[in-house]
Amino acid sequence: MIQTKVDSKVLSILEDKIQLIKTGKGAIYLVGPIRLPVSLYGETVLFQWYCWLNCEEVTEDFEKVIQKLSSSNLAELQQSSVLVYGDFEHGGDAIIRMHSICHTGDIFGSKRCDCGFQLKQSMKMIVEHGNGALFYLANHEGRGIGLFSKAMAYVLQENNFDTVEANESLGFVDDARDYSDAIEVLKALRVKPVTLMTNNPKKLDALKRAGLEVSGREPLWGDISEFNEKYLQTKINKSGHMGE
Repeated sequence: MIQTKVDSKVLSILEDKIQLIKTGKGAIYLVGPIRLPVSLYGETVLFQWYCWLNCEEVTEDFEKVIQKLSSSNLAELQQSSVLVYGDFEHGGDAIIRMHSICHTGDIFGSKRCDCGFQLKQSMKMIVEHGNGALFYLANHEGRGIGLFSKAMAYVLQENNFDTVEANESLGFVDDARDYSDAIEVLKALRVKPVTLMTNNPKKLDALKRAGLEVSGREPLWGDISEFNEKYLQTKINKSGHMGE
């Protein structure tokens, strides 16, 4: 495929918004910040949005990266992003959320889980805190098993399997999520301490193992109903999540 030269005006605009983060596996290309007005509980809140792309190739020639976009079929793959609020880089203690994508909960408002509630509530808490970031991790569906596998796990759950049993019956571990890329992006955006919104000790451990200074934890429970009560209890009993 013949790669055409990127228009100089387009290149100058985009180059200013692309950051190269080198990793042990290649590179993360972070684009942003981008102004993103968000409707949140009846108000419009202005966030700054970033998105990132994992690549094996490491280059500071961003024109090469841009030239490959139209042939990379990225719509069939997954890219994660982060919403930033306030002076995230320089401000005092910031509050963050590492949110795993949930197609059914975040988009459709499913009550089988608490993901949709956690997404909106964490955004609200960030705004109220005045300084923070929400990392939306697009390769974490079903605790890292993917959407199609999650659908099969749901079928098993409708036949009295709990979340852990369903995932393991399909050949997966209880939790296959990896936070290394999100942590690299966090390091690029902020070096000061953060408070993590989570009930999951594995997320805390991941940040601490990476050498990040975690100043505290904020629990994130709510929206409990007859539809997700067993799911939430399994999180505590089998996955080690911390209660309220």
